[in-house]
Amino acid sequence: MLEKIPAAVGQALSGLKAGLEKTVFHADFADAPETIALTSPAFADGAGMPVRFTADGDGTSPPLAWSGLSAGTASVAILAEDAGSPTPQPLVHLIVWNLAPDVSDLAEGAASANARVDLGKNSFLKDGWLPPDPPTGHGPHRYLFQVYALDRLLDLPASPGRGSLVDAMRGHVLAKGSLAGIYERR
Repeated sequence: MLEKIPAAVGQALSGLKAGLEKTVFHADFADAPETIALTSPAFADGAGMPVRFTADGDGTSPPLAWSGLSAGTASVAILAEDAGSPTPQPLVHLIVWNLAPDVSDLAEGAASANARVDLGKNSFLKDGWLPPDPPTGHGPHRYLFQVYALDRLLDLPASPGRGSLVDAMRGHVLAKGSLAGIYERR
């Protein structure tokens, strides 16, 4: 959808970015211990995301793996946000919640709308992975994948949004971890 924005508009908006400081990781749970290792076999932290995970490819969700959950972890939540979006708040690309603590990965494509995991609403109000689709010429976007170890299962209605997820997590985050993937449409 955003690939249709003229490059001149993307370039004009290049200075406007939500910012890492507005992601849930930094704004809402800054004090949580960062002791979980979050990785992807598809890209390294701070490296470019392969096109297949974006709107320019087939838009499948990337594989993720984590280790180092805290003792007492009752559930795991995953959130992905675009800190580079030209919006007041980062765009939400993925919400997964109430993963069992013995689960240590999401396979490629596991966060699709027909997934067998609890999915929340992305910024386009759909359950599942929202493929990166930055405006042409806007510059690199940093997609921050976040994992949280929680001391309880979250009692949420089906398809929660970012605000509901964050509210339910308050006071229950034992530890966190992050992985950044970069994507730019030229």
